[in-house]
Amino acid sequence: MSLDNLPEATYRQPVVLVCGDLPQSWPEQAQVLTVTQGCWIRVEESQDLAQVARQLLWQRPDWGRQLSVMVSVCPQQHADSEALTSRLLALRWQISQLRRETGFAVPLVLSVQVGSAMMSDMLWQAAMPGEGIRIWREGSAPSPISTWITAGGVVAMQQQVLMNSLMDWFHRHVKAVFTDKNPDIPPVTPTAMLWGIGPILSGSLATSVWTAWLTGHTAMQHVAGWQPVGTDSTVMPLFPDVVLPLLPEGRGITPRDRAWRCALGLLTFVSIVCLLCSGWNNRQLLHRLSFDIARYDRISMDDYGPKADAVTVLRRDSAQLDDWARNGEPLRMSLGLFPGERLRAPVLDAIRSYMPPPPPKQEPVAAPKIVRLDSMSLFDTGLWVLKPSSMKLLVNALVGIKAKPGWLIVVSGHTDNVGDDHFNQQLSLKRAESVRNWMRDTGDVPESCFAVQGYGESRPVATNDTPEGRALNRRVEISLVPQADACQMPGKTSASSQDDDVSQN
Repeated sequence: MSLDNLPEATYRQPVVLVCGDLPQSWPEQAQVLTVTQGCWIRVEESQDLAQVARQLLWQRPDWGRQLSVMVSVCPQQHADSEALTSRLLALRWQISQLRRETGFAVPLVLSVQVGSAMMSDMLWQAAMPGEGIRIWREGSAPSPISTWITAGGVVAMQQQVLMNSLMDWFHRHVKAVFTDKNPDIPPVTPTAMLWGIGPILSGSLATSVWTAWLTGHTAMQHVAGWQPVGTDSTVMPLFPDVVLPLLPEGRGITPRDRAWRCALGLLTFVSIVCLLCSGWNNRQLLHRLSFDIARYDRISMDDYGPKADAVTVLRRDSAQLDDWARNGEPLRMSLGLFPGERLRAPVLDAIRSYMPPPPPKQEPVAAPKIVRLDSMSLFDTGLWVLKPSSMKLLVNALVGIKAKPGWLIVVSGHTDNVGDDHFNQQLSLKRAESVRNWMRDTGDVPESCFAVQGYGESRPVATNDTPEGRALNRRVEISLVPQADACQMPGKTSASSQDDDVSQN
């Protein structure tokens, strides 16, 4: 197949693929015939119409919209009506395939032409959608049949009778093949129908389907006017060029337009992809926040640990949304699809509903109990040496006082206000030292665990105006006071001052 002399790619006139019979010999060696109003491309009987169209569109991709098909039938060239019908059915199938493969509604033109000695020049009659049948003659405007018969008289009447017979044959043996219902092939409705009678026709048979039709309807045989007077002509056109202006033209797409279309298509594709990605990311964010809020709501408020973890997640979500509100959302969530404030409100509502756990109950720290010993039970008046009878009292009173790392045993002596202040202070200090020494020696307690203080009469616990009050003020107090570096023993660490700060009476 040779399509070497095709018009340029910017050609926008109708392009018609011609199938079927040729009323005259093709004027050129190539398959392409370009005329003023369009381009005819010959499809040989041995060629497949869809394959020719594919090759044409491969070379001229923009010609799909201006492509048409014309099926030309010359009944005088056929002796077998069934063979003609089979051939037309094949073309119907190929046209259906062509429309399906290309995606274009390729128009179909059905043309029938016979030769007759009754004609002096070519006469065409055409039927277009929405119009009646009109006469088309070379060098004159199209006109209704009635006008032509009135002007032509008896000769025009005779020619019209022959034309009517051609139309009847066409509707029965050509149009019906393309439009009748067929379970295997979809119908192909013609866009235009042409009937032509002229004096010239090549390949005419003495006995054909056309003469058989005329004989069957007139009972006459071998009428001289039924056959053409010639087989070829250099004057008469091969095809009716008058139909070309009625066929679709191209839109005139230039390479620059094609580049712009490609760029626009690519931009549209990228935009759609970006919108889809942004929508997907926003959908994932919405699902994540919904899950975090639902998880928070499912946890009971008195389940303090998991509830705190859930609200921590919500606070992270809120911080992220606040950052996006101030600095702008990331590109992957932009393009106008980011929900923004609609997401922050439910997160903040959930955070506001959180009630932190109550503070842990502080165990009351018992104040260290002070062991008070009556000085008169331990010492003689004015002396600081322990009485022998005081040992049992000391043992019973000081059984709860034990040395502990980090605790200081404070022994303080006190007197009443009888006597000299300096003497009372020294006496109270000596008595405290005596008790300290007894505890140190008896309990094997290092001296570093003790602190000795003599307060004299400076810290009375009762009035000194009565004998009972003065008796209460004459005392030795022993207490445990926390001090980190006190009473350190080898191999032991300091105990917290809160571990055991209670002494016993």
